[in-house]
Amino acid sequence: MSETEHRTQRIWNKYIATDGTWHRKEGTAAEKRPPGEDLALLRRGLSRPAGTVLPMFAFYTCPVDDFAARRGEVSAEQEAEHAALALFGLHQQSKERPMHRGGVSLGRAMRALRHHDRSSSEAVDSRFEQAFSATAPETLHYRLRGLITQLKGIDQPLDYDRLCEDLYAWRRPPSRSRVRRRWGLDYYGWTQARSGKTEASPAGSPTTAPS
Repeated sequence: MSETEHRTQRIWNKYIATDGTWHRKEGTAAEKRPPGEDLALLRRGLSRPAGTVLPMFAFYTCPVDDFAARRGEVSAEQEAEHAALALFGLHQQSKERPMHRGGVSLGRAMRALRHHDRSSSEAVDSRFEQAFSATAPETLHYRLRGLITQLKGIDQPLDYDRLCEDLYAWRRPPSRSRVRRRWGLDYYGWTQARSGKTEASPAGSPTTAPS
């Protein structure tokens, strides 16, 4: 299965269209949404290592690393996908709107959170910095859980395919640095600020770079 093929099989892409709306059930106007019990199974992966929650195997899509499997281990790619799946299960729980949207990086989503309540911007800065400065993937996963809970509170979606890629990249210092630079640029909206443009925020309202 190619990268594109296994990406389309991820639970969020099965139910959520590229425009951030629910897919429709074939031949009907009814929305196709992930069952609550599936989201509950995904949440069981929070704070637990990949491969240790048996029901989650049905949701894994990345190729199996045969060499790692023979040693009773999982690949870095599987660990990243596991974390992203668990966080999506948390984010989408009890939400009417889809919480996955392509193109919305973690930095951009956190920028929307910062703009949502200016009075708490320093607290948002601090929590984002804690995740941003993490080195161990396990530490990042733990800190992301708190950020996702906050994004959920304002119905702010996130690109889970991109998050999965970022989590995978986090294991190596050079690629981790690239992810951090992108998150930082997105969080402070430097591209839009330098060009003098105003961008529509992921939550749907105009936003500019944090002051």
